[in-house]
Amino acid sequence: MRILHTSDWHLGRSFHREGMLGHQAAYVDHLLSVVEQERVDVVCVSGDVYDRALPQVDAVRLASETLARLAASRAKVVITSGNHDSAQRLGFGSDLIDAAGIFIRTDLAAVGRPVMLPDEHGEVAFYGLPYLEPDTTRASWGLESRSHQAALGEAMRRVRADLDARHTRSVVMAHAFVTGAEPSDSERDISVGGVSMVPASLFETISYAALGHLHGRQRITETVRYSGSPLAYSFSEADHLKGSWLIDLDESGLVASEFVEAPVPRRLARLRGTLDELLSDPSHQAYEDSWLQITLTDRIRPGQAMERLRRRFPHTLVLGFESTAPVLGALSRPDPATPRRDIDLVSEFVAELRGEPAAKAELALLQTAVDACCEDPEVDALDTSASRSDDDEWLEVLF
Repeated sequence: MRILHTSDWHLGRSFHREGMLGHQAAYVDHLLSVVEQERVDVVCVSGDVYDRALPQVDAVRLASETLARLAASRAKVVITSGNHDSAQRLGFGSDLIDAAGIFIRTDLAAVGRPVMLPDEHGEVAFYGLPYLEPDTTRASWGLESRSHQAALGEAMRRVRADLDARHTRSVVMAHAFVTGAEPSDSERDISVGGVSMVPASLFETISYAALGHLHGRQRITETVRYSGSPLAYSFSEADHLKGSWLIDLDESGLVASEFVEAPVPRRLARLRGTLDELLSDPSHQAYEDSWLQITLTDRIRPGQAMERLRRRFPHTLVLGFESTAPVLGALSRPDPATPRRDIDLVSEFVAELRGEPAAKAELALLQTAVDACCEDPEVDALDTSASRSDDDEWLEVLF
């Protein structure tokens, strides 16, 4: 049996305000092509089909079209819900959809009841575990503790109880954070009481565990793997290779594996340096068509930095600053007996933060801002000696 393991499609998600739905549709085209070219028997989608519990209309339309195309393909499909999905919405009509060879498993009550799919060596039991939210599973299953390990441990107890009576090959699909895996910045935190991980030993003796949730492809053990997301959703994934695992099972279990690379819309890269260095360095030519996260290290923040960067790097999405100016310490506490103007305090703050005084044009803008904070420009907003008969009115002026 040949299995294609994928997960974390996050249909409808954007990438720093860049719409990704068209790129997600391109991935679906690739997926269907792999199914036909590689003669895939079963596609496993291990959670997070959608990016949110209430997906946008276009995302639902793409999911519907995808399932219709998969139903018409040579492959059967097993889908589980992830922590981003609404289990009830994703699982709507699943009993009817089963008849089309699309098996959507989102119900806790069905954990331990496999989808049985045949090949030339007999049957393979596919156990689709929905995302197991600890509070929900504790209440539904009467668990003693509230944790991911308790929830997944009980789910696997039910799986093994069923499997012991079948004596067949097995695939478990789970949406979880398994010990030994590396997260990225784009997964939603699922920790409970600071603990989010479960041990890989829970999947011992299972022919193959097709994991979802983490967005980087990973091999925890030979038979326990993450496919990762088919597209990058954070710059921490700049070095990820995106795609799906192609898994072959023979009569004894896993016999071969291959990672099938998926097309990506653009490369991701992170650059840092001064604005002048980034705009002039010829070695950065390779990144001119990439989605970029840029960190500027100029001593003083340059004006119109994003606009200037996008002339060379039109797909810059994130801009940050890490000034190399020395931090001189906290502002000196003024002597209450010595009156100081607000503009003097603000100017001192700018000089302290930046390492040099504000320019003449900047001082004019700061003065305008200070004046706008005062009902009476002749009275400093921070002058504690000013008369204020109404504390609420005074607070309104300050904030």
